[in-house]
Amino acid sequence: MTETRFLVVRLGSLGDIVHAFPAVSGLRNSFPNAEIIWLTHPKWEFLVKTSGLVTEVWTVETRNWSNLREVLRRIRKYRFETAIDYQGLWKSAAIPFLARVPRRIGFSSETVREAGVPLLYTDRVRVSTNGHVADQNGELSVRGGARIPIGGVTLQVPTEDEKVVRARLAQEGIDDYIVLSPGGGWRSKCWPAQRYGSLAERILEEFGLRSVINVGPGEEDLAAQLVNASGNARAVPFTGSLGQLMALLKNATEVVAGDTGPLHLADALGTRVVAIFGPTDPARNGPYRRSGVVLRWEGSTTTYKRGAETDESLLHISVEEVLSALRGMRGAA
Repeated sequence: MTETRFLVVRLGSLGDIVHAFPAVSGLRNSFPNAEIIWLTHPKWEFLVKTSGLVTEVWTVETRNWSNLREVLRRIRKYRFETAIDYQGLWKSAAIPFLARVPRRIGFSSETVREAGVPLLYTDRVRVSTNGHVADQNGELSVRGGARIPIGGVTLQVPTEDEKVVRARLAQEGIDDYIVLSPGGGWRSKCWPAQRYGSLAERILEEFGLRSVINVGPGEEDLAAQLVNASGNARAVPFTGSLGQLMALLKNATEVVAGDTGPLHLADALGTRVVAIFGPTDPARNGPYRRSGVVLRWEGSTTTYKRGAETDESLLHISVEEVLSALRGMRGAA
């Protein structure tokens, strides 16, 4: 027997969806028979499905008015009792409001980035802004009736994607490998690509491992800089589907990355990570499972302003420091 119907709203992006999984897991564990529908952007439908946490995944493109109207009609027809907006933006909050879901849960004005958004909620949850975003999301689940704020998450990587990745790497003569992910949502939180290249050289020299570069859309220049700086280490750029990215990260010995979606995805998959942080706060946005090491210069100033140049604080983190973190993890394995 169905207990209730929840509409979960988290439209994007990669890291933010990963950080919503524990809260939705808390909701699922508390309401094992409930229908939980997750509304997201089509780009992330596959990722949400790999969590196994929800009954269905619905997609919406908020810039497509025809598609948006159809989704609103679908939500109204389904008669949800409760909607939980884990995103806290006008575009996410407006959907359950316009669809007339009777109970709409979201963050209070102290937490949201866009002013006025909480006006669209019936329940406004005030959370500690010092805590991790995954824990903040869990407080929304508790307001929705969850007995526990967060739960465990196991992402399922399709076997076919693992086979494809293994075959592609085998063509490069690669078996075991470390993934380097030099990109990020904005450049000011990215460690210099040249240092990643130098790191690839040191990794080959010390561990005998080749480095595979995770390359996202618009990051081709970073990949080229990294490859050029890697010299004889011959770092290998990798592009592919989201399932293939998951396979690549899952089977890496370690992943080195900044505050970016692939870092959080690798962490959720249980892969050891070295997380390089600069202007963003790892206590709020760091790897939630803590399956590795977080490096941040003690003099860093926290800001979420999107800059086009590497933040000065990241220049205080040396290649040797990152290599030392890898040594420590590999020695403890």
